[in-house]
Amino acid sequence: MPTAKLNKRNVDAFAPPKDKQAVLWDSEIRGFGLRALPSGLKTFIVQYRNIEGIKRRINLGRYGVITTEQARDLAKIKLGEVAGGQDPAEAIHQARSGMTVAEICDWYLVEARAGNILGRKNRPIKASSLAMDESRINTHIKPILGHRMAKRLTIADVEQMQADVRDGKTAKARGKSRGGRPAGGPGVASRCLGSLQAILGHAKHKGLIAEHPTRGAKKLAINKKTRRLSTAELVAFGKAIAYAERNGENPTALAVVRTLALTGYRREEAQSMKRAWVHAEGGFVSFPDTKTDAQVRSIGPEALKVVLAQPEIVGNPYVFPSMTGAGAYQAAPACFRRVCQWAGIEGATLHTLRHTFGSIAGELGFTELTIRAMLGHASQNVTQDYIHIDEALKLAVRKTSDEIARLLAEGAEALRPVRSHAAVEN
Repeated sequence: MPTAKLNKRNVDAFAPPKDKQAVLWDSEIRGFGLRALPSGLKTFIVQYRNIEGIKRRINLGRYGVITTEQARDLAKIKLGEVAGGQDPAEAIHQARSGMTVAEICDWYLVEARAGNILGRKNRPIKASSLAMDESRINTHIKPILGHRMAKRLTIADVEQMQADVRDGKTAKARGKSRGGRPAGGPGVASRCLGSLQAILGHAKHKGLIAEHPTRGAKKLAINKKTRRLSTAELVAFGKAIAYAERNGENPTALAVVRTLALTGYRREEAQSMKRAWVHAEGGFVSFPDTKTDAQVRSIGPEALKVVLAQPEIVGNPYVFPSMTGAGAYQAAPACFRRVCQWAGIEGATLHTLRHTFGSIAGELGFTELTIRAMLGHASQNVTQDYIHIDEALKLAVRKTSDEIARLLAEGAEALRPVRSHAAVEN
């Protein structure tokens, strides 16, 4: 095991192997060390054996938050407690077991962002998922249960929280900033319960609480959205897009909407698509990260026309760039609502276009397995694991995209003014 006097120079220079953590032990104080993770996070630690001979290790603080001198002083104090027959780790455990829901939620967000909490497939939780968790925590969970002791929660408590969110008790008026208004509802309520249950599960796994206090709580059943646009609605939708193009609607927003209709991609997949991911010659987009991990997704010629026609902004890597910064364009939902209003379409969201793509594919005779692969659901087809996409899958995507493009064009054609016979003769 490496040893050296822990000072600023040695701490700064110490780095772990790329695939595991490492500890640099102080050469002067036995049991005082610095743990470094592959992520670069460095934490001062103390290791000792308690009066029962059990090896214990506690964190003193993160390097950068405390200095090496402060950590050295803390190490002396903790090791002095051990010499007096105390067990600092047990004291910390007892203190943690009294954490409130708000404190455990804060702990979860910090640790998960540091990559210390693993989610699906034993991988660090994605930043997008953590952003959603943080929103639910701050908007719904903390206002209702944040002050409660986590270990004393009951199933009834968390199910009542779910009911309160469902009934809009945490709803807020729209502020001056852009964005939606937190309004609750069954879907939000169910996801809040799911987030809290997962957080409590992680807290138990890490030893912050002895038992999961609300295991067995029941989530609200959510009716899965199956709304799709009918053939007639697609024609009306195409007519409305053409109308919007002629009446000053943002062309980038319309391009995002059209791309979603022609690909069946998830909203964020299309909006956040980068130019480097698009392989026009191969007819696919290589997403480094999606809801179901990295994927290679086929894209039809009609959709490629839209993607390749987008103007490039120097320094902005996105296919659909923001006009006001270096990020991706994000206002497509508002544009979609206006187009639907002009088309007389009700009850639709951008996700409806994804359902519509799958439904049209089904009407064209493609199997459920093929449709799942087209939509990028959790891997059901080996072609998702290779850069070379199966030609049959490409054909399915192209035919579906072509059929939707045909219906949209039919609607756009209907908007063209009818030329009089005199004009034709002249």
